[in-house]
Amino acid sequence: MQQQSNKQIAMHVSVVSIVWNMILSAFKLLAGIIAHSNAMISDAVHSASDVFSTIIVMIGVNISSKERDADHPYGHERFESLAAIILAAVLLATGLGIGYVGVCDIIGGHYADLAIPGILALVAAVLSIAVKEAMYHYTVHYAKQIHSDALKADAWHHRSDALSSIGSLVGILGARLGWPVLDAVASVVICLFILKASVSILRDAISKLIDRACDPKVEEAIAEEILAVPDVLGLDDLRTRMFGPKIYVDVEISADENLQLKDSHAIAQNVHDTLEEKFPSIKHCMVHVNPANPAALKKDNTPV
Repeated sequence: MQQQSNKQIAMHVSVVSIVWNMILSAFKLLAGIIAHSNAMISDAVHSASDVFSTIIVMIGVNISSKERDADHPYGHERFESLAAIILAAVLLATGLGIGYVGVCDIIGGHYADLAIPGILALVAAVLSIAVKEAMYHYTVHYAKQIHSDALKADAWHHRSDALSSIGSLVGILGARLGWPVLDAVASVVICLFILKASVSILRDAISKLIDRACDPKVEEAIAEEILAVPDVLGLDDLRTRMFGPKIYVDVEISADENLQLKDSHAIAQNVHDTLEEKFPSIKHCMVHVNPANPAALKKDNTPV
């Protein structure tokens, strides 16, 4: 039920992103043509490319939310991390493209040949910054809520567009004030911000594809919950691994060696149910019970 709800949230956020990107792209393209601003036309193309990235998000979330089947007995969550990798690659290419154009303009030095953009381009840049930054906060809010790597990557696409529009704003202002080179300088700075974000997203997504352990603080919280379960005498081993945005947990606990099998099983089931209830990100928990002599344990559940 939670998984279906997360899918609905992701799809709703994605549809909102597509609609706003299409509106914004059309307005910036019109403003760029009317105001003779190449920077704004390029910015419009950048916004239009975000529609493509959001469609990738929708495909990734849709596949990752499918129930497990015979070919994928552990589910499809890793497809979301794969979508995040694709988006990070697109973001990386976008940043490099912006930086390349900026460096070429700086090296070229033909600043006098650049057209002076009209005031409408300035208005479009300011509007784009406000809208895209709002879309970033809107998307990243829900990305954190449902632990979605793909939505997080898409949020950074919105911010990269806002940064691109800041570059356009600086360039347009600079051109109108007689310093068109500011456009190129701003582009290079923006490129660095975008590259940093794309590398961060890429590293996080890849780590979730190679069974990386979850955050140490989360593991500490999991251990505390296990030891708080009645009749658990000790925690012998705890291993976690990320499976896309979800967590798999393998636990070995100690229980009284004199208990009957059904009683030991009940303790293990209690640990299993407690963890999946307390930590929504845990998809499955496997619990193994080791026999222990209560008299041979200290009060802190460690062997004497």
